[in-house]
Amino acid sequence: MARPVIHDASLRAELLTATADLVDREGPARVTLRDVATAAGTSTTAVYSLFGGKSQLLTAVVDDGFRSFRDSQAAAAPDGLRALGLAYRTWALEHQALYRLMFGGALAAYVDCRPSPDAAADAMKPLMEAVAAAQSAGVFLVAPVEAAATAIWGQVHGLVGLELAQVGSPGTDWEAVYESALDAVARGWRA
Repeated sequence: MARPVIHDASLRAELLTATADLVDREGPARVTLRDVATAAGTSTTAVYSLFGGKSQLLTAVVDDGFRSFRDSQAAAAPDGLRALGLAYRTWALEHQALYRLMFGGALAAYVDCRPSPDAAADAMKPLMEAVAAAQSAGVFLVAPVEAAATAIWGQVHGLVGLELAQVGSPGTDWEAVYESALDAVARGWRA
């Protein structure tokens, strides 16, 4: 009797990474489950067994990205808002394909694929908690926490997006630009 094939967390992670890379390179419409399975060194049966189909696989990729992003933010949170900003850029540069999938809209245009509401909301919690703490300490202007956190997120997100798209002069020192922007954001919200 044949042993049942076990599809473990390691294979799941490999499939998520392979999917993010392939979709980033080829676009979601051109990537097949066979392509994903081949890139991960497995069969399409494993993909169906773990995810159910392409739409569920793409949603899992985005949700996993938001969880990874949240974890990096949570690790940086004890060191304050600037550390959160630096961790944002670091994570995006280390996970470029995933970042583009999470925030680029390519998947939503192709298939009903949006992050699960909890995954996306959880990713923002460390920033919201840091803003609330800064407001409570009298360091930040008092404003609705979610509005302030979203405004800050939008500013750092915009810069990271420009850097990943390589929009700007050749030789732009993106790290210096980003750190200057973090300083400006802090000054703008200072009480």
